[in-house]
Amino acid sequence: MSEEKCCVVTCDLPLDQTYWDNQYQANAIGWDLGQISPPIKTYIDTIENKDAKILIPGCGNTYEAEYIIQQGFTNVTVIDIAPTLVENLKKKFANNNNITVVLGDFFDHTGNYDFIIEQTFFCALPPTMRQKYVWKMHQLLKDGGKLIGLLFNREFEISPPFGGSLAVYEQLFYEAFIFNTISLAVNSIPSRANTELFFESQKNNLNQVNLYHFEGITCSGCMNTVSNKFLEIDGVLNVSMNSNFSELIIVSKTAIELKTLQEIVSYDENYKIKKSSTL
Repeated sequence: MSEEKCCVVTCDLPLDQTYWDNQYQANAIGWDLGQISPPIKTYIDTIENKDAKILIPGCGNTYEAEYIIQQGFTNVTVIDIAPTLVENLKKKFANNNNITVVLGDFFDHTGNYDFIIEQTFFCALPPTMRQKYVWKMHQLLKDGGKLIGLLFNREFEISPPFGGSLAVYEQLFYEAFIFNTISLAVNSIPSRANTELFFESQKNNLNQVNLYHFEGITCSGCMNTVSNKFLEIDGVLNVSMNSNFSELIIVSKTAIELKTLQEIVSYDENYKIKKSSTL
């Protein structure tokens, strides 16, 4: 599926602001559909509250925002890290007060939204950032707010994009979000047919989602040991650590003291855990 390849300009460099800006400067945007994705369009048509606060992170050329505004929505925010793209969007929407275009890092963004729309943002992030993604989405949504959109149900030989599967997503989002639906999209564009999962998830306001930085783990066996020890804590519902063992999220019914977590891993003097700051 060559149309999904975007790693064509600076593939050997980190997936940072420079990388993504180079993609837009070179017009190397093979992931760009040139239109709103049909499953997302179908969902938007069901939203009745035209004043709902909507965020589109990693927005790209944001055909989604353009369609949303055309349907009469009044409070749309889009954010992207690529300066070239954002400058073009600011010009495009310069005379429209219903959309706010933000240049910045999604993970530094603040706000409170009714809906966040996921369209090729998750798959553009290095998989090591997926736990942080869940944490940040939980932060940015209002109680009962919804994260909706598309996730790839396949893997890729060249990345980004980065793929995944239903089982991976269910474990990642478990207890932080409630999936109202997650299933194979029935109206994907032909080139993505049978490879996309459409989902509507709702923030679980009953549970706390906290992000931690971790030091000292060097293998998956040790990661599993630590995760299982945390899962044994009363009130802990889910523990998910990223693939390079540097960050984890803990979903719990009540706050877990950092001291408790550190004491649990103190059997290895190399293990250090620190809570991420809340923006």
